[in-house]
Amino acid sequence: MSKSKIVSRQYLVPFIVITSLFALWGFANDITNPMVAAFTTVMEISNVRASLIQFAFYGGYATMAIPAALFVQRFTYKKGIMVGLALYACGTLLFYPAAKFQVFEYFLIALYIMTFGLAFLETTANPYILSLGSRETATRRLNLAQAFNPMGSLLGMFVASRVVLASLKSDERDAAGNLIFPTLDESAKAAIKVNDLMVIRDPYLILGGVVIVMLIIIALLKMPRTDNSSRIHFMPSLRRLIKNRVYREGVVAQIFYVAAQIMCWTFIIHYAENLGLDKSTAQMYNILAMTIFLVSRFVSTFLMKYINSRKLLMIFAFGGMFTILGTIFIQGMVGLYFLIATSAFMSLMFPTIYGIALNKVGEDATLGAAGLVMAIVGGALMPPMQGAIIDLGQVGILPAVNASFVIPFISFAVISVYGYRSMRFENEM
Repeated sequence: MSKSKIVSRQYLVPFIVITSLFALWGFANDITNPMVAAFTTVMEISNVRASLIQFAFYGGYATMAIPAALFVQRFTYKKGIMVGLALYACGTLLFYPAAKFQVFEYFLIALYIMTFGLAFLETTANPYILSLGSRETATRRLNLAQAFNPMGSLLGMFVASRVVLASLKSDERDAAGNLIFPTLDESAKAAIKVNDLMVIRDPYLILGGVVIVMLIIIALLKMPRTDNSSRIHFMPSLRRLIKNRVYREGVVAQIFYVAAQIMCWTFIIHYAENLGLDKSTAQMYNILAMTIFLVSRFVSTFLMKYINSRKLLMIFAFGGMFTILGTIFIQGMVGLYFLIATSAFMSLMFPTIYGIALNKVGEDATLGAAGLVMAIVGGALMPPMQGAIIDLGQVGILPAVNASFVIPFISFAVISVYGYRSMRFENEM
């Protein structure tokens, strides 16, 4: 059992401030996920097209992760975080013209720019947290910091459910539970569209104001210089990372993990709607899932004191596979409960994969961190695939929304293999 402190006194203040940023991008992630369902209705588009929200949101990470790493290497973690917050604020404020002109693609551009900022934040904050103390406690420290991410996510989900989804006139239903919006004439639809896009817009504008306040606080904060001990030599560093089996496979595992997380939390609304629930009620089940995720994050961080993190990752991946099988094959509310329970097993995966992959990359840590942030592109690539399956309506004897969760099942299978292989590689060293 490790006796080292997770965070020493000298690093406590910067640890607390930077950890607050984890909640800030958690809010952005989880107020955005339900927007797929919202835009499907108000813009009258397919699930595949609405899933481009995830493509834009998580595609921004892939675009900006390496430029962010190069920026941080040349300057400092603090400046990288400040640039990230500035881009984050810019993206949120672009929701104003997007709602004014009522163009779906403008919302995609706003989200894309917003995640430029999130890519900067994750590329800088994650390795900075790892560096604030001993290597022995680095993975536990990151798990602790990441535990505050779902707190922001919970707030984002709550705002999405009680402020956004509950206020959408396009989601009003008749006595039989059918949507009224598609039956209206064009003038009535136009009025509802104006209202609903403003409802979607406003939380992002408020978020932009909060981000600007955080930018000012970070600018005034004195942060320890734990970065930039060596310069990135891109190609030599890249070659070393590619040769590192634990890192290389960690990037692949992270791609599948982020995809699984986004799919489970985005399409829980579609799953619940298929059972006759409205969007606002369905989002409350998403909040329950995130609450379970949050509690499990603290529990798993505690368990790492006694159980090897690689072994725990494998066990939790098996748990995710089991609950997803229930999601697919058990129809009705029980299947929904299995989907909610999946969040308990997802809780440790992102920071644990991150910590394992970067454990022994040495001077290549900055570029390695960028690669793991780029892996968030999994959230851009796979949700449209699941959306395409849902649009089929029925797959054999199963509702298409149930069958679509075969993609998260495959994702957890990949993660379980990584947990096993990283454990074996550790024993070989």
